[in-house]
Amino acid sequence: MVMTNETVNQTADTTVSPLDTARLGDTGMEITRVGFGSWAASGSGWTYSWGATDDAESIAAIRHAVDSGVNWIDTAAYYGLGYSETLVGKAVAAYSDADRPYIFTKVGLVGDPEHPNRPPIRTMNPASVRRELEDSLRRLNVERIDLYQVHWPDTGEEFVYGADEGDGPASPNHTPLEEYWQLMADLKAEGKVRAIALSNHGPELMSVAERIAHVEAIQPPFSAINRSAAADIAWAHEHGTGVIVYSPLQSGLLTGTFSAERAANLSEGDWRSSSPDFTTGLAANLRLAEALRPVAARHGVSVAEVAIAWTLAWPGVTGAIVGARKPAQVDGWLRAGAVRLTPQDLAEIAAAIRGTGAGAGPATA
Repeated sequence: MVMTNETVNQTADTTVSPLDTARLGDTGMEITRVGFGSWAASGSGWTYSWGATDDAESIAAIRHAVDSGVNWIDTAAYYGLGYSETLVGKAVAAYSDADRPYIFTKVGLVGDPEHPNRPPIRTMNPASVRRELEDSLRRLNVERIDLYQVHWPDTGEEFVYGADEGDGPASPNHTPLEEYWQLMADLKAEGKVRAIALSNHGPELMSVAERIAHVEAIQPPFSAINRSAAADIAWAHEHGTGVIVYSPLQSGLLTGTFSAERAANLSEGDWRSSSPDFTTGLAANLRLAEALRPVAARHGVSVAEVAIAWTLAWPGVTGAIVGARKPAQVDGWLRAGAVRLTPQDLAEIAAAIRGTGAGAGPATA
């Protein structure tokens, strides 16, 4: 895979290649500004499934992204209860070590294979973490994970997506952050992982972790709808920490192709069917997506690419995770890293955010 060594200047006016890279904190990794997210390609029959998928198409989508220059894949042990990692492992097996993309995965959400539709437990118990790590290495068929991320803070309790947006209540037997972050640092020292990161941990928890070992990267949710992680990104920017954001398209709402009719017809096996973003907040969210259309037209790109570019323009953001289940879907967001939103574009989008009332969080940095 041919890569550039140029670090993206987020304030530059010049147009850059969609697949130029940016430095992920001080990990030593230069990553493309968009990466492949495998949550949606994790099969059905588990709590947070996106519905039925076709394995051959999912693998083809991953390979199409990599062949197009994308140099990192984000997955998690919990996605499909290991199914996502298995698919990623099969997809990247076709590449030599020199051409293999970086593999980022997560630990700390543990499902029950005997009852896959039960919510997972948020646990960073040391024995559980080491077991998850070995399972991930085996499924991914790698000797070292490039970025190992704590999926959510440990509470020892069941996880409910959309309700658990922070620390959450902790059971008496949960593992404290100080202990599990030291364990993550130990795994890095042992050579099991290249770099360590926190996902869905707020600034207070990140500051605690930073006193133990450097937080090399974070992964918060961030989109023009969900802007609540602005403080997390600011913390990372101040501490030399890389930032890869997830759900920049808000699970499809900001693609410019979603509709009220499609939301009403989501299958019961699709977790979005009961999400407030797709029910009570749907109208405002779709109005915001429509407001991005004139900006997209001026740049000659899709609404989805503008939505992703908006997150990449936020100071401190290194890259954005974008999902796909089919190769053609990859083509719909590959150019996002090349879109340079002007100050006028950003002001127009900020006005649309305020005018529609969509989501929560600051409209500008």
